[in-house]
Amino acid sequence: MNDCVFCKISNGTIPAIKVYEDEHFLGIMDISPSNKGHVQLIPKDHYRWTWDVPNFGEYWEVARKIALAQMKGLNARMVEFLTHGMQVEHAHIWIVPIYDTEAFIKSENRLTFTNEELQGFADKIKESI
Repeated sequence: MNDCVFCKISNGTIPAIKVYEDEHFLGIMDISPSNKGHVQLIPKDHYRWTWDVPNFGEYWEVARKIALAQMKGLNARMVEFLTHGMQVEHAHIWIVPIYDTEAFIKSENRLTFTNEELQGFADKIKESI
């Protein structure tokens, strides 16, 4: 899709800080994260909903791999997943590390980090995959 921001990231038109990449999927740092180390996992091809992705099981295996790396590399207590997909009409899985006792994603609470901070989080996650 020509106007889809995730398609533009996938094809390299828009830059992103990558955490994970393979033939089918791309994990990128969220630029308006719900928490430190928040990753968006997208299929490289355009699908509207997460359940539309043909290799659905593989998609979630990659999400798990990233979550485990967030726990190891960023010392997260746990990781939550969210797939509502209302803001961007391209399948995506929010992979959000949780560090304290507040164990629910609050999508209205967004944080701001510098590109250097985001890159640092990404490096720690990538090193742990």
